[in-house]
Amino acid sequence: MSCAACATDPMPTAPDEELRALDSELSAPEPELRPHLLEPDSLSRHIDQLFRAAWALCGSRDDAEDLVQETFVNVLKRPRWLRNRDEIGYLLRALRNTYNSRYRSAASRPRDRQLLETDLLDLERGDSEISAREIMEAIAGAPAQYRDAVIAVDLMGLSYREAARSLRTRESTITTRLHRGRQYVARALLVESPASA
Repeated sequence: MSCAACATDPMPTAPDEELRALDSELSAPEPELRPHLLEPDSLSRHIDQLFRAAWALCGSRDDAEDLVQETFVNVLKRPRWLRNRDEIGYLLRALRNTYNSRYRSAASRPRDRQLLETDLLDLERGDSEISAREIMEAIAGAPAQYRDAVIAVDLMGLSYREAARSLRTRESTITTRLHRGRQYVARALLVESPASA
C-alpha cells in the first residue's frame, strides 16, 4: 500500500465508536458507588440485628429497645443518602453514635438500674447457666473498641471485612479486637459465674 492509498482510505468508524463506548464505561462511576436513598421501608429488615447490637451496648433489654427507637428516629428525621449499599453498616454506625451521645455522661456515673420483672424470672430460674442478660452485660462492660468488634461480628453476624468497613478500620484490626473482646467477655462471665464463687 502506498501513502496515497492510506490517505484516501478512511479509517472505519466502528472501532472509534467502540473505543468511545469503552472509554465512557471506564470513566463512569461504578453503579454500587452511586449514592442511593435509604428507604424507610427497608429499615424493618435490620431491627433484630440492631436490637442485638443495642442490647450488647446497653446491657439491658429495655434500654436496648429505647436505643433502637431513638436511632430510627434520628435516621428518619431527614432523607439519608448512602454512598454504597451497606445499609447495616450505616445503621450500626448511627446506633453507636446515638449510644455515645445518649450515654456519654451516664458512663462516668455508677450504673444503677431498677429491678425489672424479667430480672425476677432469671432469679427464680436458679440454674447455673449463664443467661443472655449476663452475656449482654459482660459485652456492655468491655472497652468500646473490643465491644464494637464483638457486636459487629458475633451478634450482628457481619463478616470480618464488613465489620472492618462499618467500623472504619482494617480487617486485621477487627481480628485482634474481636479476640481480645471475646477474652474480656469470657473473663467477665467467669468472675460473675456462681460456680467460681
